[in-house]
Amino acid sequence: MLDTIVALATPPMMGALAIIRLSGPEAFNIVTKSFTKDLTKLEKSTMVYGKLFDDEELVDEVIAFCFKGPNSFTGEDVVEISCHGSMLIANEIIELMIKNGARLAGRGEFTNRAYLNGKLDLVQAEAVNDMITATTKEAKKLSLLSLVGETSKIVYPIRERIADVMSLIEVNIDYPEYRDIEEASYALVISEVDYINAEIKKLIDQGRQGQIIKEGIKVAIVGAPNVGKSSLLNALLKEDKAIVTDIAGTTRDVVEGEINLHGLRLLLLDTAGIRESTDAIESIGIEKTKKSIADADLVIYVKDAENVSKKDEFTGLIKGKKVITVYNKGDLVSKKDPNRLYISALTNDIGALEKAIAKVVGVDEDSYLRPSLNNARQLALLRKAYGELEIAKQEALDEVAIDLVSVSLQQAFFTIKEILGENVDNDLSKEIFSRFCVGK
Repeated sequence: MLDTIVALATPPMMGALAIIRLSGPEAFNIVTKSFTKDLTKLEKSTMVYGKLFDDEELVDEVIAFCFKGPNSFTGEDVVEISCHGSMLIANEIIELMIKNGARLAGRGEFTNRAYLNGKLDLVQAEAVNDMITATTKEAKKLSLLSLVGETSKIVYPIRERIADVMSLIEVNIDYPEYRDIEEASYALVISEVDYINAEIKKLIDQGRQGQIIKEGIKVAIVGAPNVGKSSLLNALLKEDKAIVTDIAGTTRDVVEGEINLHGLRLLLLDTAGIRESTDAIESIGIEKTKKSIADADLVIYVKDAENVSKKDEFTGLIKGKKVITVYNKGDLVSKKDPNRLYISALTNDIGALEKAIAKVVGVDEDSYLRPSLNNARQLALLRKAYGELEIAKQEALDEVAIDLVSVSLQQAFFTIKEILGENVDNDLSKEIFSRFCVGK
């Protein structure tokens, strides 16, 4: 039998209220040992006002929200104790529940129990943490789609399509006498894999867009000394965070800032200009610039619109990166080249750059509303399934024995199920033969 676990469910800081959550078979009994009401006699979920005592000493007046399993978040009996928001009181209650027989919960253990008890699939379980860590409304909306099960639904058709192909192969092998069953030919396998992998490729592309919305991107602002990098950072942040002077080498360290650009979370890195320098501190800043470029998802390469012929050392450093080249101080240029992106950081004229960032990142408007498999685990499993299906296709092209082709399909099938956290040890035949009336 599982232990009954307890933990603080609200942030560990002073507030009006704090909530201590218990989950497990003894939750009602453990609370009752110190409570003025008997929760063990409850027949349905309810809330109860009362007092908690540690022996004879009053700990606090509380409200106990009682949820009878399986109708709870974890699927077990759950009690959430709402007390006054002092961390002293909250810790006293937790210690009291442990004294009464509970165990301190591990990280994510409540959600883990919800998953193990079938209240959530793995995609939904991961969304719980995504909801907690969301920093933009757009990221929250994507996480909410996963939490309510919409994201899981996009996996089901792929899982079912692979199972359909496997079931057809199995029936052809085990029941060859049935003439009214479609032949599991190599051509059919190839056609089905092409269709399924096109859908998986679409999910990978959409997932990458969702990942950008949820996690944001690192943007390095680079350029020669005195081209206006720090002014651009300040303009994007709409605050004077970086020091701006006419003296070359003013920025000696990487200055960071974060913005929400039309739903995109950007971590901006204002870097030191690269030049020959005997100053030890400036040299360290230049090395940090090189590292920032290497780590960046996007580079904004700033040039001086008044002196575009000025040479710098960034061509080699930014090779292979996504780059937006901007020409700052565009307000001082009378004749503009239509093929260049001009801005004026000093006058906050950066609208064209903001649009260019959104375009280069490649996140379309539908991405903010569309459920997507957008964390590293989910995307890695999609790519793995894609590769396993390609192996099955190649085996079909090579006309390997059809039952061996089915083995590769099974690997892809299990990988897709792993995205949802489904028990891949279940009898595969139950999944396959549920589609056919083999004993007709």
